[in-house]
Amino acid sequence: MFNLAALMLEKVGIIVIVAYLLSQMKSFRHIIQTEHKTNERILLILLFGAFGIISNYTGIEVHHNSINRAEWLSDLEQESALANTRVMGVVIGGVLGGPIVGVGAGLVAGVHRYTLGGFTAFACAISTIIAGIIAGYFGKKRIQTGKPITARFAVMIGMIMESVQMLLILVIAKPFEQAWSLVQFISFPMIFGNGLGTLLFMFIISAIKRDKELTRANQTNQAFLIADQTLPYFRQGLNLHSCREIAEIMLKLTEANAVSITDEHQVLAHVGAASDHHIPKSKPETGLTKKVLEYGKISVARSKKEILCIHNDCSLEAAIVLPLRVKNKIVGTLKMYYTKPEKLDRVQQELAEGLANLFSTQLELAEAERQTKLLKDAEIKALQAQIHPHFLFNSINTISALCRTDADKARKLLLELSSFFRGNLQGARQMLLPLEKELTNVRAYLSLEQTRFPNKYFIDFQIEPGIEKVLIPPFTLQPIVENAIHYGFPRSKSEGIITIRIFSEKNQLKIIVADNGRGIPDERIEVLGKQLVNSKKGNGTAIFNINERLKGIYNGKACLTIKSQVDHGTTVSISIPLDSKGVFDQNAESLHSG
Repeated sequence: MFNLAALMLEKVGIIVIVAYLLSQMKSFRHIIQTEHKTNERILLILLFGAFGIISNYTGIEVHHNSINRAEWLSDLEQESALANTRVMGVVIGGVLGGPIVGVGAGLVAGVHRYTLGGFTAFACAISTIIAGIIAGYFGKKRIQTGKPITARFAVMIGMIMESVQMLLILVIAKPFEQAWSLVQFISFPMIFGNGLGTLLFMFIISAIKRDKELTRANQTNQAFLIADQTLPYFRQGLNLHSCREIAEIMLKLTEANAVSITDEHQVLAHVGAASDHHIPKSKPETGLTKKVLEYGKISVARSKKEILCIHNDCSLEAAIVLPLRVKNKIVGTLKMYYTKPEKLDRVQQELAEGLANLFSTQLELAEAERQTKLLKDAEIKALQAQIHPHFLFNSINTISALCRTDADKARKLLLELSSFFRGNLQGARQMLLPLEKELTNVRAYLSLEQTRFPNKYFIDFQIEPGIEKVLIPPFTLQPIVENAIHYGFPRSKSEGIITIRIFSEKNQLKIIVADNGRGIPDERIEVLGKQLVNSKKGNGTAIFNINERLKGIYNGKACLTIKSQVDHGTTVSISIPLDSKGVFDQNAESLHSG
C-alpha cells in the first residue's frame, strides 16, 4: 500500500506539472477566467477529458494486490485493475465548468477507461461519469448561492467521488472477494492522492483567478490615473496643445510605443515611434483610421499590412484605433500603436477601450461646460449692454453744456468718457481683468458724475499697494459705486461719503464699498443679490449679476454680503480667493487675446 501511495504521488505530480504548464498559456488562462459559453464549455470538456485520458495511460496496474506495471498503459489484463488520478480531472472540470462540462469530461475519461479493460473497467467508467455529474451539480449550486469555488470545496468533492468509486467497484465488479481485496489495497492511496492532487490543481486555478483580479485592479488604477492627468486637457477640447499633452501622458502610462489623436479631418497629435511621418496638422495617413472615422467601430490591426500606412518603412506593426464620440457623433479617434504585435494583448486592448469610453465622456462634459459658459457669457454681456445708456446721455448733455463755459473741462470729460466706455468694451470681451483697470473705469465714471453733481459726495479710496495686478471679474466694483451714488443719496442736501477699501486678508481679496446714505430696509436686504428686485429705478440687476458671476467663476468660493441700516448707510463687501490659480490660468488666454 505504501509503495502504491508513493507511485500515486508521482502520477499526481505529472498532472499538476501539466496543469502548471498550461496555466502559463494565455488561451488556457482565458478559458479559466471567462464565463463559459458553448465554445468554452467544449474546450473545457476536451481539456479535462484529456486529463482523464492521460491519467488512464499513466496509471498503475494492480494485479492481485500487487503492483504489476507502473508505465504507459494501453491495455490491462482481465484480472487487473487501474489506480490513477482520473477522477481528479473530471471533478475539477465539473466544479469549474458545471454539469455539462462534468458530464462531458466524465464520458470522455470514463469511456476511455472502459476500453483499457480489467475486471473494474465498467465500474470505473460509470463512477467517472457519476463523478462528473455530481461535481458539476454541486459546483453550479455553489455559484448560484454566491459562494466561491474554493480549494477546500473541490478537495471535499474529489475525495467523496473517489470514495463513491470504491463503493461502485464493490457493487459492480466481480468476483466480490477480489473487488473487496482491491478496495482495501487501493482506497487509501487513491482517495488521499487524488485529494492532494485536487488541492494543488485548485491552487493553480486560484492563482490564475487572482492574477485576473490583480490585472483588473491595475487596469482600473491605471485608467483612473490617466483620466485624472488628462482631464484638465480634455476640458480644453480637441486642439493641438491639449491632444499633445494627452498623448504624452498616455505614452508614459501605457505599454504603447506611439499614441495618436485625430479629429475628423487631421492628426492633432502623434508622439512616440514613427513621428517622422505621422505629423500633426496632416491628414490621417492610415487606412485603419479612415475606416474608424467612417464606420465608428473599434479596429484592431496585428500586422503592418492591416494598419495600411502609406510609408513602407513604418515601424508600427500593431494598432488599436478607437472612435471618440460626443453625443453619438464621431469627433475623432484615439490610436495606440505598437512596434511588436505581441504587445497588443487583451489587457492593452481592454484598457484602450475603457480609456476611449472615458475620454468620450470627458469630451461630452467639456462640451457641456463650454456651452454653459457661453450661455453665461452671453447673459452677462446682454446685461452689461443695458447698464449705461442713461449714463451716456447724461454725460453727453453735461459735456455739451461745458463746451460753452469750460472747453478744457469738456475736453477732459470727453477723455474720461472715452476711457470709461473703452473699459466697458474690454470687460465685455473678458471674464477677468486686472484690478487696476476696474479702478480706472470707476475713477472715469466718478469724474463724470461729480461734474454733474459737484460737492454732493466725497470719494475716499483706500487701496492696498501691490494688489493692482490681481484679476477680478469686470463690472464688479463700478456697479456697486453707481448704486451707492444713485440710491444712497437721493435728494440729500448734505455731502455724502463713499469709502472704497480694497485689501488682502487671509488669502482673500476684500473689496468693501461703504456709504453714509439713507440705507436699505431689512426686507429688501434679505433678497438683494439673491433674486431680481423690482424698484422704481430698476430691478436689482447689478447686484444680482455680480453675485451670480462670482458664484459661477469661483465655484462658490467667492461671496458678496450687504449690511445696511436705514438712515445710517450701506456696506457692500466682496471676498474673492487669491489662490484661484485654476480660474486665472483658465482665463489668461482670453485676457491676453482681448
